Amino acid sequence: MLSARNRFHGHGSLRYLFKNGDAVRSRYCTIKYIRNPRRTASRFAVVVSKKVHKSAVGRNRIRRRIYEIMRERLPDIPKAYDISVIVTSGEMLGLEAPELRQQLIGMLERAQLFDKLSSSGTIE
Repeated sequence: MLSARNRFHGHGSLRYLFKNGDAVRSRYCTIKYIRNPRRTASRFAVVVSKKVHKSAVGRNRIRRRIYEIMRERLPDIPKAYDISVIVTSGEMLGLEAPELRQQLIGMLERAQLFDKLSSSGTIE
């Protein structure tokens, strides 16, 4: 679970992110992001609508899996960004953990949100 300082609180900030942020899209989800110079830590949100998965249990499972991947990669994001993962396909629930991780990390790399030096110590 992400700490409270790395999560969004209220809808105002998310509304600003959705309106002004840049987007990276894939088959399963969209990542919206924008640099936030007012903060010292990045903030994350995961949005899964009822259209994607009818069951609250399924929506929460998708959300928890994505938050866990984000928590692991949080130290690799050098600056404060507001980032939202908008799930657009219910197929994300059925993805194996390595494939889900590869999808999300690949999208974050396309958005150029990671530091040049990854946590493994190699230059990307």
